Amino acid sequence: MPDTGANMSEITILDGGMGQELVRRSGRVPSGLWSCELMMERPDLVRAVHDDFLAAGADIVSVNSYTLHRDRLNPAGLGDEFEAVHKLACDLACEARDAFGAGTVAGCIGPLGWSYSHDGAPPEDESVALYREICDLQRDRVDMFLIETMASISQARASLTAALPFGKPVWIGLTVDDFNGTHLRSGEPLSEALQEIETLAPDAVLLNCSTPEAIGDGLAVMRTSHLRTGAYANGFTAIRPEFMEKGSSVSKLSARTDFSPDAYANHAARWVGYGATILGGCCEVGPSHIEELAKRFGARPARLPGTSLSAH
Repeated sequence: MPDTGANMSEITILDGGMGQELVRRSGRVPSGLWSCELMMERPDLVRAVHDDFLAAGADIVSVNSYTLHRDRLNPAGLGDEFEAVHKLACDLACEARDAFGAGTVAGCIGPLGWSYSHDGAPPEDESVALYREICDLQRDRVDMFLIETMASISQARASLTAALPFGKPVWIGLTVDDFNGTHLRSGEPLSEALQEIETLAPDAVLLNCSTPEAIGDGLAVMRTSHLRTGAYANGFTAIRPEFMEKGSSVSKLSARTDFSPDAYANHAARWVGYGATILGGCCEVGPSHIEELAKRFGARPARLPGTSLSAH
């Protein structure tokens, strides 16, 4: 498995966005819990996405557990499936890694409340307990934890407080304002968030699920950090305020049209210039984008026979 610590001389390639890839492959109109619902109905699709990201050159695949929070499952009548869906999500990622013969599985911890919303989560002490429950469920099945799309300092602090005591590598992804990448979506300065995170000492801090341009601006702020840094952007034009309402789906968002694999890798080159050593993709980033990142910045391995994708 690749080094998930602070090896600054090599670039690690993350996978891309699971949810949008599932929407594309299923042809289904997404709901607020689409990635979980599809996984329960068609686990083969989730496994296939993991397989394709590994074949594309990803060093790390993330468990499909971003939405698997009690505050999302309970309203949908799926609260009793909490442990079962976490196990299923972990098993599918581990099976893909084992079949491929290489790779690292990251337990995914998404934000409580709703994506991009900084004020919808429970109080911080309650959030810590809920995040810790997920870490405890996944701890024996994953190699590391990847915290994603934290929109405020409080969310970041709660998730790290929960994950760090489990003794596994922990990476945290912050989401920044699409129109001012030097601030979190909460409005708090990224520099202040970075100071708080550095005191907690995760293994890496990343920017994720914001526009590539905003992420570049944010990485310029983070370039002096002593932590390992990285980035994985989304392919939306911007996050609209109505999407932050609980229960909304990505049907409220628009995909940008200038998001080819080559264009995305050009953005990543800017991120590398700011010191990023972890590169991947979020919503709208598929295997072809990850393949291009791996070609430019990864190990450039030989292609698999009979496929356009490459393997480590």
